[in-house]
Amino acid sequence: MAKSFSVHLLVATLQLLHTSSQHEAGDDKQPNFIIILADDIGWGDLDANQPEKKADNTPYLDLMAEQGLRLTDFHSPASTCSPSRAAILTGRYGLRNGVTHNFAVNSVAGLPLSEVTLAELLQKSGYYTAMVGKWHLGHNGPYSPTNRGFDYYLGIPYSNDMGCTDTPGYNLPRCLPCDSSSPQALRVKRRLDKGCYTKVGLPLMENSSIVEQPLNLWTLSQQYTSAATRVIHNARQRGQPYLLYVALAHMHVPLAPPPPPPPPDAVVLTAADHTVYSSSLREMDSLIGAVKKVSDDTDQNNTLIWFTGDNGPWEQKCQYAGSVGPFVGKWQTSRGGGSAKRTTWEGGHRVPTVAYWPGKISANSTNSALLSGMDIFTTLLSLAGVTPPADRRYDGMDATDVLLHGKQTGHEFLFHPNSGAAGRFGDLQTVRRGKHKAFYITGAAESCGGGTGGQQLHNPPLIFDLEQDGAEETPLDIRTPEYQAVAEKIDQRREELLWDIATDRSVSSADYSTDKSAAPCCDSRQPVCRCQPTSRQVGALHHLCLHVREELRRSQMGVNL
Repeated sequence: MAKSFSVHLLVATLQLLHTSSQHEAGDDKQPNFIIILADDIGWGDLDANQPEKKADNTPYLDLMAEQGLRLTDFHSPASTCSPSRAAILTGRYGLRNGVTHNFAVNSVAGLPLSEVTLAELLQKSGYYTAMVGKWHLGHNGPYSPTNRGFDYYLGIPYSNDMGCTDTPGYNLPRCLPCDSSSPQALRVKRRLDKGCYTKVGLPLMENSSIVEQPLNLWTLSQQYTSAATRVIHNARQRGQPYLLYVALAHMHVPLAPPPPPPPPDAVVLTAADHTVYSSSLREMDSLIGAVKKVSDDTDQNNTLIWFTGDNGPWEQKCQYAGSVGPFVGKWQTSRGGGSAKRTTWEGGHRVPTVAYWPGKISANSTNSALLSGMDIFTTLLSLAGVTPPADRRYDGMDATDVLLHGKQTGHEFLFHPNSGAAGRFGDLQTVRRGKHKAFYITGAAESCGGGTGGQQLHNPPLIFDLEQDGAEETPLDIRTPEYQAVAEKIDQRREELLWDIATDRSVSSADYSTDKSAAPCCDSRQPVCRCQPTSRQVGALHHLCLHVREELRRSQMGVNL
């Protein structure tokens, strides 16, 4: 009798735990996920991160933070595009997934096929998966998004400066338009700095087809908004949970902001309000606001929206680069060179991050837990009830308790790999533990003024106290007990991780070889592989743009712009 009662009690307890777990993840159905990844965005570009500036560039994101959670110590997994995106989609450091630096226009491969993406795992679990925006993990054959777990894709295969356009946009150095055969254009071309692609038009791809080349950067935001809207509506019609990954062109140069509307008579705009960068921020923010509104109107209480960035601002681009806020890397800048994108200084990888999920995430909350973009992989799978393959090691953590319960527990250690400024690609040159950050290698990317700063090895490492010195100006004295205690623990954990990776049988290796034939081209007989959308596509796009503009107009009624 007692034994039977115990069995029934055990069964009842297990059922209660199962029911509680289902309720936390969205009752009896899997939640929807919208991941919005900004490109080259600074921690200080989010107005809510610097309220004392009293800017008005990100009202929709500020509203999302007010209605959700702002993560103040969140980091991109790397400081450049491809490595960061690969780590977000696999939950693994670049030294495991093989992606340690950027892929090129002529790259024949991409994210190793041995790697399993977040989209693949959710797709197999019944999710409708879609991506809108920049991929930059390989555009040929099996490496394209629709072969890596996405049911639908619309976007550009790499960065928006890796190809010419008819209207180049705001950039430094200035890019030529695609029609560059005139004598005047050729003379200008000879004076341009390196790094401006002029031979292949920037393509817009839908699934595996090129629909426009070169694309029009000035309509790209509208096309992304329309595509994201369709994805959300299509998923609802299918009755499926969905993953929507929106990888924005903002804030990567060249910038292509719309012309500013005439200001109302009652509003006086300052000179800063007219800058190209602030206009681009507002356009990005409006796009995010439109996606949020469609999500709220369809399945608000069962959709997690997670906004973050792939790395910090591109300081070399001067007035077309964003703000790192207080994380200026003074130790490095005082020695020459930049301290943002392509470096492991805080400005290179600490990115603005907001999570929004009505009824699940507490409104108007902040959290300083130490988190990484790799955690998106682990957290979303946990919320969806999906177990990742057990044949590989992961570096992301499940941040469910941070998002839903306000726990302040993040990573004990977080490693920042080099991805372009100093040392070998993928070197774990910087380690974070709590408030302390240790540099084993320092170096700089090119600054606005052209300085680069030299690579330096540090043994023992430089260690900064970020609570007292967020600007990373003055390292701790190596003779102090504080330094000795921190250095010992960080050295030990760094060696443990390097050994763990060295003995990891699931480590992948990316193929970075190139071939001219690998560049996407819709018609090789035309200059810069030129092709334009059909009249039917133009008509459909025009109709969608009108619809989006009307949606934006309605949604703006609830936000003080």
